[in-house]
Amino acid sequence: MPRIAVIPGDGIGVEVIREALRVMEVVAGRHGLDLEVTEWDLGAERYLREAVTITEDEFRSLRDEHDAILLGALGDPRVPGNEHARDILLGLRFRLDLYVNYRPSLLMDPDLCPLRGEPRIDLEIFRENTEGVYVGMGGSFKKGSPDELAVEEDVNTRKGVERIVRAAFEHASSRGRARVTMVDKANAMPAAGGLWRRVFREVSEEFPDLEVEALHVDAVAMDLIRRPERYQVIVTSNLFGDILSDLAAALTGGLGLAPSANLHPGRHALFEPVHGSAPDIAGRGVANPLGAISCVGLLLEHLGAAEPAREVREAVVSCVREGPRTPDLGGAASTGEVGDRVVETLSGGRIEPSPTTG
Repeated sequence: MPRIAVIPGDGIGVEVIREALRVMEVVAGRHGLDLEVTEWDLGAERYLREAVTITEDEFRSLRDEHDAILLGALGDPRVPGNEHARDILLGLRFRLDLYVNYRPSLLMDPDLCPLRGEPRIDLEIFRENTEGVYVGMGGSFKKGSPDELAVEEDVNTRKGVERIVRAAFEHASSRGRARVTMVDKANAMPAAGGLWRRVFREVSEEFPDLEVEALHVDAVAMDLIRRPERYQVIVTSNLFGDILSDLAAALTGGLGLAPSANLHPGRHALFEPVHGSAPDIAGRGVANPLGAISCVGLLLEHLGAAEPAREVREAVVSCVREGPRTPDLGGAASTGEVGDRVVETLSGGRIEPSPTTG
């Protein structure tokens, strides 16, 4: 029996995960999936109450006793240093060695794209998730003075580069994708860029049926606006992947629709919508739950439940195209009403409404 740990977290995380769990329950019931789902009290409320972020026993349980983690969002203005988010989310990412950050971006309705015409966007970004400038190496000298010096180190190992590049190629090959694009800034960062380009070229030789290209990040950022439909699978570093995946989300409807998977293939998996805790709208019932619901689809696919995952994806697309929509997509529906629509599509009949819709 697959064991799923659920961390609703903070702010709108609690609201969107509520709807995601309703979807998981319905689709699991339809297909006879026996899932053990446990909610975990990890987040700002617990930190403010007990001054505890995550214990070693909790980390070991998540690591050794669960098949996947579904996370809502972490971040609360009452914890200005975000200590709990750092220990929980970044702690899991680095300590579980979740080196793949997978960000799919699909344009489900042309009216959500800010570009002219009706571009066909179906882009998957593989972002290296454990190295780069986000490892925290560096520091400040003479801080606060006119001579202040700040240094951030960009860490790239051959092992780290090769495994994310290989993950992108294996995914493209298994999904019938035609092209893999590696993105760097080798003209300005020759040491890191040189490593990425050598490894990319070597791994590409194992996949002769795929088209390959290595491009600079500024050129790709511009080209994603000009002709986003030409890109299929992008593999890149932590920093560039962070930026390009948000750009891709903006082209396909915004962060409210964007799911992500943090993976160590064959070992651990954590799924989260990328919109953050959004404290400015928390508690108002207007958060878009479709990113979190799409994470359920990714999670089910990770567990090998391909047909339930497909049904979740199609139900999300149907909701985007036919409504209702939350305010971020130009509608007036509540979080619960959108959840109701997806659940009704999956159940094929009348449903009990979300507790947030009455």
